[in-house]
Amino acid sequence: MQEHISGSTKSHAIPFDTAKLDLLMEAAGLDVLVATSKHNVQYLLGAERAIFFDYMDALGVSRYLPVVIYPKGAPDKAAYIGHRLETHQRAVTPLWVPQVRTEGNGSVDAISKAVGLVKDAGVPMRRVGVEMAFLPMDAGRALSDTLPDSEIKDALLVLERLRAVKSPAELAKLKKASELVIQSMVEVIENHGPGTTKQQLSDALKIAEVKRGLTFEYCLLACGSSHNRAPSAQRWENGDVLSLDSGGNYHGYIGDLARMAVLGEPDSELKDLLAEIEAIQRAAFAAVRPGAMGGEIYVAAERELARSSQRACTDFLAHGMGLVSHEAPRLTAKGPIPYDDPDARRPLEPGMVVSIETTMKHPRRGFIKLEDTVAVTATGHEIFGEGARGWNVGGSAQAQ
Repeated sequence: MQEHISGSTKSHAIPFDTAKLDLLMEAAGLDVLVATSKHNVQYLLGAERAIFFDYMDALGVSRYLPVVIYPKGAPDKAAYIGHRLETHQRAVTPLWVPQVRTEGNGSVDAISKAVGLVKDAGVPMRRVGVEMAFLPMDAGRALSDTLPDSEIKDALLVLERLRAVKSPAELAKLKKASELVIQSMVEVIENHGPGTTKQQLSDALKIAEVKRGLTFEYCLLACGSSHNRAPSAQRWENGDVLSLDSGGNYHGYIGDLARMAVLGEPDSELKDLLAEIEAIQRAAFAAVRPGAMGGEIYVAAERELARSSQRACTDFLAHGMGLVSHEAPRLTAKGPIPYDDPDARRPLEPGMVVSIETTMKHPRRGFIKLEDTVAVTATGHEIFGEGARGWNVGGSAQAQ
C-alpha cells in the first residue's frame, strides 16, 4: 500500500505572492502551471527539497520528478506529487498545498497522478505552462497524451519573474551563503602554502564549506600564470597568484564569489592590477539602486573598464542570483551563457540580487578576479560577503 499525506491551506501560509503569480500567468496566457524543477518546486512549496533526492534524480529505471500544479486564481485546488521516500519528511513539516500525495514512482507516474488530481478538482487545463528544460520527454509525452486538447507552453519566464524579487528570508539565506563562502576561502588560503596542488585546494574548500553548513557546488581555481581553472596536480608555489571562485549552496540559495591570494607579499604590479578590478567592481556597485535601469550597471562598469590599463584582457559580467545562478534580473545578451536581457531595460527593484564580476586574464601574472553578490535595497544596495577583497596571503596561519 502506498503512503500519502495531505496538507491544509488553513494552517500553513502560502510562501509566495499568489496575486503576482496569477497576473504573470494571465499575461502569459496560462490556466495552469506545472513546476517540475527542484528549485521551483522548493520555491512554490516554501519547503526544503526532498532529502533523498537532493544530490541525485536517477532511481531504478526512471527518475525522481516532483510536481507542483498551481491553477490560476485557485490555490485551494493546487496539488503536489512527491516520491514515497519523502513521506516522513512532509509529515514532519507539512506543506500549504491542499492536495499532497507522496506516492510518485518515476517521472510518468508522478506527472499522471498530479494531472489527475487537478482534473478531478474541475480545474480548466486548456493552456498549461510547464518547465520545458526540466520536464523529461517521457513525462512530457504523458502530459500531452493526458491532455490532448490542451496547449502546452513554456512557463520559464513566469516562474523567473515570480522569483526575481527576493523575500527577506531569501535575502538572509543569500547573505549567509555568501559570508560562509568567504570564510571558507580565507581558511583554505591561510592554511595552505607552497607545494599545495590545485586539487588539494579544491578538496579543502569543499570540506571548509560543508562544515559550515553549505552544500559545496563547485570550485574554479587558477594559479601561477595559467588561466586553466580545473582542479589538477599543478602546484601553488612562491610568488604565484591564486584565484578561488566557488559556489556554496545554503538551503538552496547560492553564494557565488571569487577572491584572490598570493604566496608571499604581493608586489606593486599585483596591487595595481587588483586595484583596477576593484575600481570596476565599485563603479558597478554604485549603479545598483532601486529605480535604476538594469543596464546602468554595465554602463558604469564599462566606463571604468575603458580607463583600465588592462582593458584588452579584462571582462565584466553581471547576472542575477538566487536559487539559480544566472536568473532574473538578466542584464546582458552578450555574456558567456546565452539568454535575452529584458532587465537591462527595466528598473531594478528592492529585493533583486545581482552577481557582479570582473575577470582579468593577464598574460604574465595569471587569472585575477573579484566576484561579489549585491542586493538592491530600498535606498541603494548591500554587498553580501564583502570581506577578503585584497591580496590574501597564502600559508599565513602556518607561519604563525
